[in-house]
Amino acid sequence: MNNKTLMTDFYELTMAQTYFNGGKKDQQSYFDIFFRKNPFAGGYTMSAGLEETINYINNFRFGEREIDYLKSLGTFNKEFLEYLRYLKFMGDLYAVPDGTAVFPNEPVLTVKADIITAQILETALLANFNHGALVTTAAKRITNEAKGIPVMEFGARRSRGIDSAIEASKHAYIGGCCGTSNTYAGMKYGIPVLGTMAHSLVTDSENEYEAFLEYAKSNPYNCVFLVDTYDTLRSGIPNAIRVANDYLIPNGYPFKGIRIDSGDLAYLSKEARKMLDKAGFPDAKICLSNGLNEYSIRELRKQGAVIDSIGAGDNIAAPNDRVGGVYKLVAVNQGEKTIPKIKVSNDTIKTINPGYKKVYRFYDKETGYALGDVLSLANETIPNDNYTLVHPTETWKTKNIDNYLKRELLVPIYKNGDLVYEMPTLNERQKYCEEEFNTLYPEVTRITEPHEYYVDLTDKLRELKKELIEMHKVNPEKPKQLVR
Repeated sequence: MNNKTLMTDFYELTMAQTYFNGGKKDQQSYFDIFFRKNPFAGGYTMSAGLEETINYINNFRFGEREIDYLKSLGTFNKEFLEYLRYLKFMGDLYAVPDGTAVFPNEPVLTVKADIITAQILETALLANFNHGALVTTAAKRITNEAKGIPVMEFGARRSRGIDSAIEASKHAYIGGCCGTSNTYAGMKYGIPVLGTMAHSLVTDSENEYEAFLEYAKSNPYNCVFLVDTYDTLRSGIPNAIRVANDYLIPNGYPFKGIRIDSGDLAYLSKEARKMLDKAGFPDAKICLSNGLNEYSIRELRKQGAVIDSIGAGDNIAAPNDRVGGVYKLVAVNQGEKTIPKIKVSNDTIKTINPGYKKVYRFYDKETGYALGDVLSLANETIPNDNYTLVHPTETWKTKNIDNYLKRELLVPIYKNGDLVYEMPTLNERQKYCEEEFNTLYPEVTRITEPHEYYVDLTDKLRELKKELIEMHKVNPEKPKQLVR
């Protein structure tokens, strides 16, 4: 079923009815998606989930099935349900393309629509971004530490459900993985499908040699033997070599290699390489797996492990962290005027940047590295020759830049309800993600104690934020409104 309109939190609908009953159904509103910290204590996040958002909005409608269900709850009045029956997305949506490097507190998506539609969209849009960005970032961290070693995504069985696994395979591919074990994802998205064998094939057989031999006969052109079921060095590798000599080579088939899934991977891989070379198979590859992440991969490389490919599962498809994207109202239209809105909190990090905004990124003309981002009000102009980045709160921290190119990060996806964005192919998104990643200084992308990337505010936006905060302090029950 493509119509997933009701994939929204129940309170979105009860709030929507409140807007409707209050006569606000036509009020144009602006909502931003942003996040407050990078996952994995890292220095960057790779955005994703836009394709899922487009699919959701394209099928956004309340059909008879949805209306009948909502009616059965006894919460919604007849007039509101009749209004929902004809509701469509007729607004604007701006977003950063999938694979863009993004940073805390800057909008990655902005919705401009009637407040009821915009409110109902919240849950699905956040789910799409939070999951997509988390997996794509995890994959990019791992593939970057692999330093050119192909990484296969093997995480389907570790994902949080079937749909999550399928989408995770796609996001992992965008993040740099060379393929997936998930056959459905391969069929749906054209991702290369890869795999070796499981321990059960060995334990089900009379002995390891017979298991390898039967596998070779069934898969003669893709023989990568899992050699750690019993004893990697004394049993697994000798039996793999024996099958290669007894069956593969005499019949003109290649001996592709071995996979090691347990034990001291650095030591075992080095010993395995010696054994394979001595047996006359220098081209046989060594694949390592077993819960590998960016830190263990870095250590394996430091220890001189011999790695031709990596199989990574749960640390890509179901990593133990979150992006934590949020969806906040930042402005509403009243006639011809735009009224900025702010959420103020005693926790400074939860006080949002108000107003309808744009995000600009500066690139050094000589090196191509990203110098920093600035959030501006939508009607501001950013100079092309020189600029001073100023920290959003610690204003004595400044950085003067020149000789730069600037780029507006948020691109139009929908205009007046019409889709105006052509989604790049999956391979194009993977290439774009790699190009985006390469614009980041290595100090930003290192996996421990990364350098903080600059995301600053223009003077006008900083002053607007300050004024709104002060107004809430003076009269928290009914603050004055600023018009921008």
